[in-house]
Amino acid sequence: MNTSKHDLQLLEKLSKTRDSFFDEIGKVVIGQKTILNHIFIALLSRGHSLLVGVPGLAKTLLVQTLSEILGLSFKRIQFTPDLMPSDITGTELIDIDQNTGQRSFRFHKGPIFANLVLADEINRTPPKTQAALLEAMQENKVTAGGKTFNLESPFFVLATQNPIEQEGTYPLPEAQLDRFMFNLNIDYPTKKEEIAIVRNTTVHQKDHLNQIINQEDLVSFQELIRKVPVSDNVVEHAVNLVSATRPGFKEAPEFIKKSIEWGAGPRASQYLILGAKAKAALDGNPTPNIDDVNALVIPILRHRVLPSFNAEAEGLKIENILEELVDIVTK
Repeated sequence: MNTSKHDLQLLEKLSKTRDSFFDEIGKVVIGQKTILNHIFIALLSRGHSLLVGVPGLAKTLLVQTLSEILGLSFKRIQFTPDLMPSDITGTELIDIDQNTGQRSFRFHKGPIFANLVLADEINRTPPKTQAALLEAMQENKVTAGGKTFNLESPFFVLATQNPIEQEGTYPLPEAQLDRFMFNLNIDYPTKKEEIAIVRNTTVHQKDHLNQIINQEDLVSFQELIRKVPVSDNVVEHAVNLVSATRPGFKEAPEFIKKSIEWGAGPRASQYLILGAKAKAALDGNPTPNIDDVNALVIPILRHRVLPSFNAEAEGLKIENILEELVDIVTK
């Protein structure tokens, strides 16, 4: 593939944008650099992310800050057991003409019509409401009252789940989990980071955030990622990794047949390549390599692979299984 001069300039601009991105977001969000890097990769890949972590780890602040420095609109949806699909997508209102008394329907857009949507505690709402969000994520459009409304581009959903409180929740089915590019585990800050958080959040002064790019720039970057060339051996490696998670396949390692109930589908291979492209571009490289693919295996596959009863009985974590798989396939 021929890379144009314009694309090379965009690639250089994207690499510089990453540095500005971490400088600006670091004024407000302390630590979590790996999480932020993965979220930026998902944004560039037109993917969505599921963030798993206990309350109070600045998930809302993270997305608000992200929207501010990228010049994107932001909406937060608090998922509760009584939330209806129309509370997400929007509802039809009746308008009455004051002169003629004639009635007409008008669609009032819901919070899904934003560039960045925070779906807080997505597992606290029934499957019907979850499906309304997940359909919009998949199709990038909303259908209401017989009309179809396209969502504005770029469109990115960051959904959160609390891993501790499971009472009264509605776990996302595997088919719906598959629509998320990344499953990111957000951990507690280190002692040093927590000291910095306390210092920064207990003073009156607030850091001014600078917008580093706009919507048009981000859409251009997303299109650039699709153009990044990938060598055949890197694509083959990604497919080998994903197919090796399927215990029914002859090529699957013996320990996978014992440790995994079922493996990942083709969407995982697609996201591994898209993510590797975005990671390479952010690092200033014109094409991804096998290491770029390997670096994204855990966040892309952890929610697509189901451990067997034997693995759980032995206390094996899915991350340990995937790390061993990467070692075997890469050798």
